[in-house]
Amino acid sequence: MNSRNPIRARSLRAALLAGAGSTLLVAAVPAMAQDTPPEAAGEEDAIIVTGIRETIQNSINTKRAETAIVDALSSDDIGDIPAISVGQAIQTITGATTHREKGDASEIALRGLGPFLSNATFNGRDATNGSGDRSVNFNQFPSELVNNIKIYKTQQASLVEGGVAGTIEIGTLRPLDFGKRRLQGEIKAQYNPYGDRVVGTGGGVGWRGTLSYVDQFANDTIGISLGFQRNDTNNPEETYAASSTWTACRADITVTNNNCTELAREDYGSDIPYYLVPNSHIFRQISETDKRDAAFGAIQWRPSDRFNINLDVQYSDRTFVESRRDLTLSEARRSLTNVEYDENGVIRHLEGQSSLESNGSELSRSEEYLGGGLSVEWQPNDRLTLTVDGSYSRTIRKEIERNFRLRTDPMDVNGVRTVFNNMRIPYTYDLAPGSFVPTITIDPRFDLNNHDLFWDDARFRRDESKRRNEIIAGRFDAAYEMDGFFSRISAGARWSELTFRDYDLRNGDFNLNPAIAEDRRINNLCRTAFPQTDYLSAAKGNSIHSWATFDVDCLFDAYLGTVDPGLPDERRAAANRDVTERTLAAYVMAEYDADLGNMPVRGNFGVRVVKTDVTSNGLRSDLVLVPDPADPGRFTLEETGDFQAVRIKSSSTRILPSINAIFEVAPDTLVRLAGYRAMSRPNPSALGAGRTFTLGDGDEGGFTSIEEAIDNVRANGSPRLKPLMSWNADAAIEWYPNKDSLLSATVYYKQFNGGFQPVVYNEDFTINGETVNVPVTQTRNSPDKSRIYGLELTAATRFSFLPKPLDGLGAKVSYNYANSNFKNQDINLGDQYDPETDTVSPGLIAAAGLSGYSKHVLSAQAYYEIGPVSLQAIYNYRSKYYQDFVGGNSQLRYVGPSETVDFRASLDLMKGVSLRFEALNIFNEPKATYMPVYGSSRQYHYYGAKYFIGIRARI
Repeated sequence: MNSRNPIRARSLRAALLAGAGSTLLVAAVPAMAQDTPPEAAGEEDAIIVTGIRETIQNSINTKRAETAIVDALSSDDIGDIPAISVGQAIQTITGATTHREKGDASEIALRGLGPFLSNATFNGRDATNGSGDRSVNFNQFPSELVNNIKIYKTQQASLVEGGVAGTIEIGTLRPLDFGKRRLQGEIKAQYNPYGDRVVGTGGGVGWRGTLSYVDQFANDTIGISLGFQRNDTNNPEETYAASSTWTACRADITVTNNNCTELAREDYGSDIPYYLVPNSHIFRQISETDKRDAAFGAIQWRPSDRFNINLDVQYSDRTFVESRRDLTLSEARRSLTNVEYDENGVIRHLEGQSSLESNGSELSRSEEYLGGGLSVEWQPNDRLTLTVDGSYSRTIRKEIERNFRLRTDPMDVNGVRTVFNNMRIPYTYDLAPGSFVPTITIDPRFDLNNHDLFWDDARFRRDESKRRNEIIAGRFDAAYEMDGFFSRISAGARWSELTFRDYDLRNGDFNLNPAIAEDRRINNLCRTAFPQTDYLSAAKGNSIHSWATFDVDCLFDAYLGTVDPGLPDERRAAANRDVTERTLAAYVMAEYDADLGNMPVRGNFGVRVVKTDVTSNGLRSDLVLVPDPADPGRFTLEETGDFQAVRIKSSSTRILPSINAIFEVAPDTLVRLAGYRAMSRPNPSALGAGRTFTLGDGDEGGFTSIEEAIDNVRANGSPRLKPLMSWNADAAIEWYPNKDSLLSATVYYKQFNGGFQPVVYNEDFTINGETVNVPVTQTRNSPDKSRIYGLELTAATRFSFLPKPLDGLGAKVSYNYANSNFKNQDINLGDQYDPETDTVSPGLIAAAGLSGYSKHVLSAQAYYEIGPVSLQAIYNYRSKYYQDFVGGNSQLRYVGPSETVDFRASLDLMKGVSLRFEALNIFNEPKATYMPVYGSSRQYHYYGAKYFIGIRARI
């Protein structure tokens, strides 16, 4: 292991970079002051500004004009948002940062707060996704077909719902408002150097092509815009992972031929020593192909000056296929000796024994998004504007995974006894302080690459899950222009119905033990070479670089007689979710514009009322114990199929006042004040009424006792969860010395009324005909009070005072600091509320903060534009944060600090034709997660860098 502490080193590096950013903030002040003064701005009006400078200018103009505290990224032309994806673009906006999946930006956190605290809309309408939460999957939308992104940091009544952290608004252009004809095509080639190490995937090469067309007809009364994109890439990945279930094991009891002894809850807080251990360890290699087709379109009709009608549609269909090859230590709690651990229970060293498994799977995911709406705006007179909007959004995500397991045995596949007396292989585990990946060393007498040693207890599963999220909504708004103090009065109402339904069905657990001769034939027939070179070579100290792998299709066909056994006959299950959420909301808002002495003052105030009704349907079933044919001492729980329906309803009404005020203290300086109440709803998947019966011991072979089976009954949602509420206050000062420059500082405070806390309810289940009382853990709204306060800084300028050609340099730096005392408890090891005694039993481990909460977020951009050349470098840093699992009711998971550097360049070859280059994550930053306390390694992802080169032509 490398003795260098990467967590401490990254923190130091982040601090140095934050200091550098602060230095640039200070340096930007004289640069701004020496730039073109406001009174000379007329000379600049004749200059056509394009590229990155134009985007930053538009963002500054939007921020200055909005009544609420807003940050934006926008372009006057289609395809000019400077990013490879919408998520990558958003993370350049002040206070916004992303969670990375598959090496790209996905969900967005505002001001260091998690995505569930934000509200995301597409053209002003709520959008669905396939994850089961409320954030938009920004990977579904090509940045080339998006024109503006706004982030409302404060709320106003016309936003109707909004979010505690803010509202993200993604917009596409309206063709008549665009006002010109544009035909544009772009094609890019992608290269991922890491892909060269993966066999049979095209060497990390992919491509994306975009075509768009905008035009106006009939004397500019009808406009159309069309956009299409095909994305065909691959995203290989290598990971180390532990299971998602962790146990506190007693350190004062050593068990050599069984699982470690779990520390009982009644012993929490005692002096009994303990350490934290997962159920399994997995080394995984992933080869992948990824395809996405997207189409955006709009028709705008303006039959007269009084009517404006706009119809827009967005469609995206993404499919990726992963080939996974796993080496699994399936009994990470068994026969643990010589355990060394720190004061937090994090294991530093141990020796154990586990059966080893060569597992393989083929996983395909398809996600289809369809959204759009019709908006009709009518002005019956010069003062009154009436708007009606109807919208639809639907996402369907479907996953199919076929996987196999081949285990070790005292004999190899040829019937020859190995040097080990049983199926379990000795190993050692070492985790150096600050390391991402533990060093797991298998007994050297066992050859991981010998296919003969993996053959026993062949098991086959076919899992299919499907999530359907749909929103139908309608909205009516009326606005009346006035003279005097009140400049405008607006009111409106909104109705929406959200449905979320899913299933997760297994057809399998085909545990097959044919004669050794048949196993030998199949084993030889289905062997494959390890599909990658230098596996986990970037993870210092890793000692496992390859293992024996097998072909999934070959094994399924040989053992089952079919490559795909399909869905089971019974598609109902107790774990299925069926949630309907109906929302009725109304608002009234007054805008004002006046003078306070000689100082102009403008703003708005209003109130919104939001009523939410949730209906969650679930199923319950009797259970039976099914012995494992390979091990009579173990069994699994299965549903009998005799289901009873359960329906749980919940309702809430929230009143949300808001006020915004802008004081123009100088022609180039604004002071903003805002106060508002905000709400963030639980994720739809967290409102399920179902129950999940998980297998024990890392899902490798069932239970050894009825008590162990009972401990694995989990609620897959908490339908009675209410929105998280907060009172909020913001104050900002903004200086706009010229078109290219901005210096702003915002302080904010949020007080939460309530948090989230595990609660245990006793439920009766019938197992083998007998009624058993089972404690089922859910999540409730706690009465806790908590708060967040923070500081947000932004500086942007172009160094026009420098001599040519250096006057093309520009920079933007933004930093957000947040401090929170919000608490999220671990579902197993944290504080737990007992509704019968109205008491809280203390937990074993510390609570986490808000999901997605990072204390520090820093983004820095430097650009250089001169003539036909445009260059831009982007740095993003985010400190560690807690990330919950979608659906809730899970143990704590932390994501380590991340910092990425991206680079973009373009060269104008001729009028309308440009060569473009982009590089993402050029320093190969991995992603690391920890459970259930920070520092206890849970997962390590490595994706590598990505490079894009392409050409764009427009006429």
